[in-house]
Amino acid sequence: MPFRRPVPHNVNMSETKELLRSDLTTSMKAKDQVRTATLRMVLTAVSAEEVAGKSAKELSDEEVVAVLSRERKRRLEAAEAFESGDRPEQAAQELAEAEIIAGYLPQPLSSSELEALIVTAVTNAETLGLSGGRAMGAVMKELKPATAGRVDGGELAALVKRALGMG
Repeated sequence: MPFRRPVPHNVNMSETKELLRSDLTTSMKAKDQVRTATLRMVLTAVSAEEVAGKSAKELSDEEVVAVLSRERKRRLEAAEAFESGDRPEQAAQELAEAEIIAGYLPQPLSSSELEALIVTAVTNAETLGLSGGRAMGAVMKELKPATAGRVDGGELAALVKRALGMG
């Protein structure tokens, strides 16, 4: 068998992706099938995101977290569908995968922290003289970086609409 030179680690690789890869190796050695399968699926989703578009690129930590959030949301939606379809075993599997993915996401914002961020952003928009849909856009633009991966986008939008008196 010919000698294979080890592939050097990419110094530009995000810390989260590197952690996912090292945890995959650990779970494979521990023969943890659920964790191994979940991490493989997540790394595949990250790789697919890297090559999507016109040119391939390395994802930043924020982009990897966005992929993780999306994958967790898919698992939760699938679990809900399996529950409504009277398939509790598959629902439990999806929930277990969602729980594993959640371990790699930042801590979710508490309701009081989220409320404080929304109040500040709404006040800033009102100071600029914005109202209605224009204020909604400005508030969401301000909140997105602070809440990325820590709050569901739909939930955030609903809270902002309520704070603006739009819904």
